[in-house]
Amino acid sequence: MRLLVSVRSAEEAVEAVAGGAEIIDAKEPARGPLGQVEPAVGRRILAALAPTTAFSAALGDPPTAALVAAAVEAVPSVTRTGPVLLKIGLAGAATRRTARERLAWARDAVARHASTSGLIVVAYADAAAADAPPPAAVLDLAAEAEAAGVLMDTWNKSGPGLLELRDIGHLTLWVGSAERAGLTTALAGRLTLADLERVVETGAGIVGVRG
Repeated sequence: MRLLVSVRSAEEAVEAVAGGAEIIDAKEPARGPLGQVEPAVGRRILAALAPTTAFSAALGDPPTAALVAAAVEAVPSVTRTGPVLLKIGLAGAATRRTARERLAWARDAVARHASTSGLIVVAYADAAAADAPPPAAVLDLAAEAEAAGVLMDTWNKSGPGLLELRDIGHLTLWVGSAERAGLTTALAGRLTLADLERVVETGAGIVGVRG
């Protein structure tokens, strides 16, 4: 299992790498659970990382084709040898048709982005609160969109953490289903150090924390 750390600045990125992070994720929590950093901040974060360091960037939950394209275009285009993955959420897209549309827009925009390796689709453990598809449905949607992977996270960052919303057995089944579909798997959502020991049991490829 690899460690992903979400950062909001280049300084945090340097600290995260020094602390053992294998994937650096650019995210601005003041803008929501998948808040996108400003392009200038993204460029500074990337400049602070070795070219081989895996990088991901949050795009938010953009509801229109134009906003999806703008979010992808705002990610800096730089030459890197490490993967660059973009994360998109499905808040406000509870119906299969709406979710499919959003992911189709994202897939096309990511394909046009010179530096991007793939798309990560975010499933919210508290999907009802986010008006998003349930995590099981997200697996099918991500596979249809030819995404690189899926992340189960929490939408309400003031509410329960991932392990309060989903037990280890449920998460293990979800991770297994995702991997059988060829999707990289990640788990996050207000996880504590004690939670990490339990999350390892799920077999997820990545665990994500903030800070």
